Amino acid sequence: MNAAQRSRVRWLLVFWLFVLSTVAYLDRVNISVAGGSIANAYGFSNIQLGWVFSAFLVGYALFQTVGGYLADRFGPRRVLAAGVLWWGIFTAVTASIPAAVTGALWILIAVRFLLGAGEAVVYPASNQFVAQWIPQKERGIANGWIFAGVGVGAGFAPPLITYVMIRHGWRASFWVCALIGFAAGAVWYLLARDTPADHPRVSASELARIRAGLNFSGTSGALASPLNWAKVVSSKEVRGLALSYFCYGYVAWIFFSWFYIYLAQARQLNLKASAFYAMLPFIAMATGCLAGGAINDRLSRRYGLRVGRCILACVSMAVAGAFLALGAEASSARIASIVLAGGAGALYLSQSSFWSVTVDIAGKSSGSVSGFMNMGNQIGGAVTASLTPVIAKHFGWGASFLIAAALCAVGALAWLFVNPERGLPATPGRYDVPEPTVAVRSGK
Repeated sequence: MNAAQRSRVRWLLVFWLFVLSTVAYLDRVNISVAGGSIANAYGFSNIQLGWVFSAFLVGYALFQTVGGYLADRFGPRRVLAAGVLWWGIFTAVTASIPAAVTGALWILIAVRFLLGAGEAVVYPASNQFVAQWIPQKERGIANGWIFAGVGVGAGFAPPLITYVMIRHGWRASFWVCALIGFAAGAVWYLLARDTPADHPRVSASELARIRAGLNFSGTSGALASPLNWAKVVSSKEVRGLALSYFCYGYVAWIFFSWFYIYLAQARQLNLKASAFYAMLPFIAMATGCLAGGAINDRLSRRYGLRVGRCILACVSMAVAGAFLALGAEASSARIASIVLAGGAGALYLSQSSFWSVTVDIAGKSSGSVSGFMNMGNQIGGAVTASLTPVIAKHFGWGASFLIAAALCAVGALAWLFVNPERGLPATPGRYDVPEPTVAVRSGK
């Protein structure tokens, strides 16, 4: 068997989606690490800083379904490349607003909103890639790798941003992040194609393997047609996913937006110690994503999709809630950091389930449906970004984590109403395409 027959192009592209995911979270978490410096530069309170955090998430949430539609319509290659360019520009603009400018708060809110709108394409477009490139039995680990970038990017942000801030100031840290994004987006555009049939380096054997695994809604080798949105919104599966992902997003964004500041202000850790302990939840997230993806696929093969996707996610979110409740009450800053990081890791064991199920039930329209689901996640994040400092001010930081623990329980219960084997109804239309013949790829 020659090298071409043994091609594994899909995994190269999954790895680069992991890189883009890492960059996306580096570009969104950098502001929480630099938040104290930004607040000092512009004279913001924690509550005003929360508005800035929420602005990103509002833009991100509102454009999720739009981003998914664009990925479904134009393909993940161009949409992701354009998205990375867009958010790189607004990452740089964030650092270019003069401290003395009138209305700096509202300008910064507008810039972060636009940054969020650009980043909204990343995961719906990635899910459209998964729908086109990844067989059903490999989707758990593929999504695990893609979303491991969340933990790696968010975990890499504290030491990188702190290092650059100490030496060159907070503005330079944003410019560095923008340059990293431009480079990563250019490489993706050069490497990727929208479908495996379009990629010159995909061998006949790999193409046949991919096609054989694209069985959506019980239809082997076929991709779903455009969806009836009234039926999408009324679907028990979609509503259960959106509710659970809202709860998930609320919890996750406590770590992305406020954990670094929580360690510095509530736990009285210095800048370097805060940077170190702030990495722990994100290392746990990356580990949880990879482990959760592997467990997801293994359980799905042995016991079926309901166990592998849904029961795993239900148990993971319940365990995450228990860790958050325990960590909130810990007296030691270091023990609290470790226990809360355990909660973040348990939460991310469920991550691949959300995105794998949207491909399972939506097929070719997975970009749009996953965008709709992810809108729930980002609304949850926007709520926690603004609500957490208010709760902390009036009831203490412990109360913020206890509320997050309660939402983990709600998110876990929502999974009991989801059946990944019940596909969404499709509307026949112009996206229906015949399955390409793979014999012509022989020998390449």
